[in-house]
Amino acid sequence: MAAEPVHFLIPVYLEQRDALARFLRARLGSDSDIEDLLQDLYLKIVSLDPDYAVAEPRAFLYRLASNLLLDRARSVRRSQARDTAWRQVAHHTDGTDDVADSPAADTAVMDRQALHTLLQTLETLPERTRNIFRMHKFDGLSYAEVATTVGISRSAVEKHMMQALRALSRVRGS
Repeated sequence: MAAEPVHFLIPVYLEQRDALARFLRARLGSDSDIEDLLQDLYLKIVSLDPDYAVAEPRAFLYRLASNLLLDRARSVRRSQARDTAWRQVAHHTDGTDDVADSPAADTAVMDRQALHTLLQTLETLPERTRNIFRMHKFDGLSYAEVATTVGISRSAVEKHMMQALRALSRVRGS
């Protein structure tokens, strides 16, 4: 098995690697992303068409490095804009602190468990009471509309609702 040919820019890249790192460091002002950018540059070179004509390989590498810096800056700006938009939708500010509008994870879990318990309790009710409760609370029908739909008096609907609410409040209170 023959080894793949090395792109003609790789030896130039290896020769210029330290100088490219200084070039990137001068523009970034820190060492934090230098190795990532150099790796991205290497990958960019490897992905180039080997037949691509480059008159000045060294200048070409610096142009690629500059383009990577611009791409990274654009990415950071997009990310900040996205985060700002998300923060405006999902948070409000209390003084200087950001406060999430969504509940904490433990609160969400406890609320789901409480909902599950209430739904289980609802299933233990007589079918007619359960159906009347669902029509009123879940479907949004008034007592009069439920009474007409089921074919009973409004007073009977109120009694079924009281029975359901008593059962649910017992569970909620325990």
